[in-house]
Amino acid sequence: MTSELGAFFNRVRPAIDATLGELLPPDTAPPPRIHEAMRYSTLDGGKRIRPCLCVAAFAAYKDDWRPILPIASAVEMIHSYSLIHDDLPAMDDDDFRRGKPSCHKEFGEAIAILAGDALLTRAFEVLARSKDLPSERVLRAMSVLAGAAGSSGGRIAGQVLDIEAEGARVTEEQLEGIHRSKTGALIGAAVWIGAYLGGAPEQDLACIKTYGDRIGLAFQVIDDILDAIDGKDRDQEKATYPALHGVEKSRAIAHHLMEGARQALTPLANRAALLMDFCDYLEARTS
Repeated sequence: MTSELGAFFNRVRPAIDATLGELLPPDTAPPPRIHEAMRYSTLDGGKRIRPCLCVAAFAAYKDDWRPILPIASAVEMIHSYSLIHDDLPAMDDDDFRRGKPSCHKEFGEAIAILAGDALLTRAFEVLARSKDLPSERVLRAMSVLAGAAGSSGGRIAGQVLDIEAEGARVTEEQLEGIHRSKTGALIGAAVWIGAYLGGAPEQDLACIKTYGDRIGLAFQVIDDILDAIDGKDRDQEKATYPALHGVEKSRAIAHHLMEGARQALTPLANRAALLMDFCDYLEARTS
């Protein structure tokens, strides 16, 4: 991560953590068990990539990025909900998340399911209550975020496709569809929403959309590469880029996606410096 991007993320992460701490119900609020689980799975961990990208896109158009913090935090709530549900025995059956027991191991499956549900609904409650940004823009942002999380090309669609692909031979087109939906959609939405709520004009938003689509897919391709290097996902017969193409070709695909993302940002010039730097950060993770 470049020094400028790293410094920016280091300023934003504590602000996101503080905002999440304020927006999530206290763990003493009744019923306390569910609120403990929500906070356990959302606070004190994670790179905050999605909310930081949301803030970076907003900061391309507004010097004061504080008004976007609740929206960016809502994006992180949706991401946290997805991780809770992904870890469940009926899904990926992971016992650990972010260096500690996953939510269902700590609180039981029923509370974990409900904690995920509660984070998702809390995210949209936060959006609905937003007063610092134009209401008509927030409404459109809500629609985009719902689509990214949903069953028509969003995260839920990707999870279903991923489950159905386990142990099966998938085509390159099917694999791309899984990754674009399960991971790419929310990342792309986070960037687009940040720029849109920052007041980006339509021509810039088209560039941001292309950028978000490409880094969203690249992000998961790179995760696949890192998992393959670490020996993960082999027993689960997951549909991954290295499984289909091998590590070296997967790196070439990630590089091609990064070049496309950079090219998409070219018309925005220096305004998009932080987003451009994120491409360098992603690509550096492949080696």
